[in-house]
Amino acid sequence: MNTLEMTAPATIGVQAKTLISFRDISLKLGGHQILQNVNLDIEEGEFVCVVGHSGCGKTTMLRLIAGLLHAQSGQVLYDGNPVTEPRQDIAIVFQDYSNALLPWRTAAGNVALALEAGAMPKAQRAGRIQDLLHKMGLESHADKYPRQMSGGMQQRLQIARCLAQRPSVLLMDEPFGALDAMTRQALQDEVLAITATTKATVFFVTHDLEEAIYLGDRVIGLRANPGRVAEIFDVRLPKPRNQLTSREDPEFVRLRRALFDFFTQEHA
Repeated sequence: MNTLEMTAPATIGVQAKTLISFRDISLKLGGHQILQNVNLDIEEGEFVCVVGHSGCGKTTMLRLIAGLLHAQSGQVLYDGNPVTEPRQDIAIVFQDYSNALLPWRTAAGNVALALEAGAMPKAQRAGRIQDLLHKMGLESHADKYPRQMSGGMQQRLQIARCLAQRPSVLLMDEPFGALDAMTRQALQDEVLAITATTKATVFFVTHDLEEAIYLGDRVIGLRANPGRVAEIFDVRLPKPRNQLTSREDPEFVRLRRALFDFFTQEHA
């Protein structure tokens, strides 16, 4: 069996389902054109990373999917229906984990918040909380408050709370940007393992080009003023990914150069 056959996705020949669609989206904020004529389809179970210079509309696109913003023209569709408000099956992981967590609740209490919002019976919550904390390596920290936890632990806790919603979609807004390199890499692998198991669709905003390649099935390159989809990079790296061997793969190196050229050409 050759390398292509060994690493080919199991879904070859299966028609992918479009879960999220941007249809001719244009949006102004404060009189400034943030997005203009944005069109993009995201498949169910796909891990999409979005890159671009500050102000190009990455986070704005995330907020449109979440139902936190509404465009002046065009539509964002979720499973074929217009997004009009936040949904229980779409969860957001923020970069600022310290403000995302409730400081007066323990780790277990923060995870419980999502279960309370979802109206899970109280008798069923303890087992679900224990399972989620275990998956994120936090089972021995259930009674700690966020201030007693490291940045990486707080971010894992925020992810656990989001997973408590059993989301179909994870929206991640530069979630690892404030973490040290080793913690960042560990959490990248945690997220890949979680999404491989849950089959969640991920929209991941980042400024880190290598992170986008390592995590993504596709990398969406945005241009600014106004924000628009300028280029799409398919990532054909074998899965599961490895922090050492994946980054040494010739395809990884090629994509890193292509993304670097994309960024530098904007200001050429």
